[in-house]
Amino acid sequence: MYVTPNFAQLSEVLEEFANTMAVRKGGHRGLQKLINSKSLGTIELSTGLQISGHFTRMITNDDNEVVFFETTGESALAYREKELIGHGRSTHKNGFLSPLGKLKGINLAIEDMGPRDLQAYNFYDNERIEFTYESGIKVEGLNVTGQRNLNGKLMLIQFTDCTVTYKDEILFSPENGMLNLAVGKEIVSAYAGPADYYSFDLVFHESETKTIKPVFSKREIAIQGLYEKVRNFREEDKINKPLLEKLKNQVETDFPEQWLLIEEIDELIG
Repeated sequence: MYVTPNFAQLSEVLEEFANTMAVRKGGHRGLQKLINSKSLGTIELSTGLQISGHFTRMITNDDNEVVFFETTGESALAYREKELIGHGRSTHKNGFLSPLGKLKGINLAIEDMGPRDLQAYNFYDNERIEFTYESGIKVEGLNVTGQRNLNGKLMLIQFTDCTVTYKDEILFSPENGMLNLAVGKEIVSAYAGPADYYSFDLVFHESETKTIKPVFSKREIAIQGLYEKVRNFREEDKINKPLLEKLKNQVETDFPEQWLLIEEIDELIG
C-alpha cells in the first residue's frame, strides 16, 4: 500500500509514472502501441495538431523517428481537443496520412517558418511546389492554403493534384483527392481514444460491455438472509439472546464454514 501525505504529492507521483509509459512518451513506441491495439487512438504532433483514427502504418528512419504515418477508415483532426472545422469524419472518411519531420537541407522546421521563411523556400499559395524531407519522402503538388495554431505555427497545409513518394513507392497520388499534410517535427504523445469525443459520437455511446449480474444459488441466498438478520439485530439495537442462540446453532449446523457470521452473532450475544 502506498501512503501519501496529500493529493498534490499523489498527483506528482502518478504523473511521473505516466511519463514512463509508451503512450505518454509518443514517438514510434507510442504509435506502435496504437497500431498493435487496432483500436481508435490519437497522436499529437509538436505543433499541437491531433490526429484520431485507427492507425495502421508508420515509416521510421535509422534513429527510429516516425517520418510517415497512416490511418484507415474514418479519421478526424483536432487542436486542443476540439475538432478542426472541415476536418471531421466526413472529410477523412477513407483515412489520413502524412509525412513528418524536417526538410532536406533546411535546418528550420516547417512549423517554425514565418511568412518570409516560407516565401524564401518557395512555399507560395496557389502555386506548384516540390520539396523533399530528410527521410527521402518527396511531395509535389499545388499548394492551396495553410492553417496555423494559436501560437502562429503552421500545422496543416492543403495540396491538390499532389503526389507523395518514398523510394519506389507512391504513398499518395492525385486520384486520392486533396492531401492535408500534417506539419510537425515529431509525435509528442499517443493515447487511446479520440482527441474530441464528439468527433466519433462517443459522448453518449452505449457500451457494448454489459454489467455482469451474478446468479446466486439457494444456499448463497440463504446465507445472505442470515447475514441480513444479524445486521437487523445490530441496527435495531434489540438484542434477543434466545433468538441469536438459535440462529448460531442453525449456522453451525447448516453453514459451519461461515465463521465470520458466527463471530458476529457471538459479539451481539456478548
